[in-house]
Amino acid sequence: MNIMQNITKYTLIAFAVLSSLAATAQQEPHYTQYMYNMGVVNPAYMINEPGIVQVGSLYRAQWVGLDGAPKTANIFGNIPLNEQVEIGINYTNDQIGDVATQNIFNVNFAYKIKLNYDTNLSFGLKMGVDNVNLDFSQTNVSTDAAFQNQQQTSLAIGAGAFLFKEKYYVGFSSPNLIPYKVDVESEDSVLYREKAHFYLMGGYVFNVHPQVKLKPSAVTKIVFGAPITTDVSLNALYDDRFELGLSYRVEDAVSVLAGFNVTPDLRIGYAYDFGTSRLRDYSSGSHEIVMTYVFDIVGLSRRYASPRFY
Repeated sequence: MNIMQNITKYTLIAFAVLSSLAATAQQEPHYTQYMYNMGVVNPAYMINEPGIVQVGSLYRAQWVGLDGAPKTANIFGNIPLNEQVEIGINYTNDQIGDVATQNIFNVNFAYKIKLNYDTNLSFGLKMGVDNVNLDFSQTNVSTDAAFQNQQQTSLAIGAGAFLFKEKYYVGFSSPNLIPYKVDVESEDSVLYREKAHFYLMGGYVFNVHPQVKLKPSAVTKIVFGAPITTDVSLNALYDDRFELGLSYRVEDAVSVLAGFNVTPDLRIGYAYDFGTSRLRDYSSGSHEIVMTYVFDIVGLSRRYASPRFY
């Protein structure tokens, strides 16, 4: 009886993961705190501080308690080369259950044009590689010809534009313009499909008090053949050090965000997503933590002591 129960369990998990891969997981990983590494979705994003290097990492455990739920780790860096040119480096590892692993490495190149004394427009290009590995060895369908291990590495090219000044930003981008798929050998079937994603984002900073800033922001993700997703957020920053916020992902989750500048250089942020979709009955929510650190590599006397609030 136990053997049959285990077979049934792992078969259901395998097919659930495969259904996710073929349908909804063609969307790239969600980031509730995307605003602290916008370079991962828009290669035109710039920290716009020559001499300041920013590095960071993010970890997200999505749909905790659900078998096969995604786990995402991201390491990134933003490096201004001069007043006009900035490069960004991103590595992302996305794990879906014991079956699918996606590793993405790319480099962003952003070029800034000054429209006037305080308004800038930057254009960005992303180039990298996207590796997908499907491993069924831990499931009971590994002997089926339709579920053989697969691995594929594809070229990833993206582009974006980013209009910004001290108090607002608007951006449009596609992190990967080249779609691809992983097929079952000898059968006309798709195990994994990556489609082009398009992002529209914007935010504004209100100085409501000498020590308090409010920032409403939003990002919309469009994938043809998949539902449009929109995140709307409101963050408050006190004394350029303590941050609290709320975010709503339409028909999916409500999130609470908190951040703390441990030092002028080190910031730690945390987000918890309360599910509002049917998955809330099977999951205890999603957790996300991000850490960023800035290096003043040429000694600019803390010119960034009051950092831009995005």
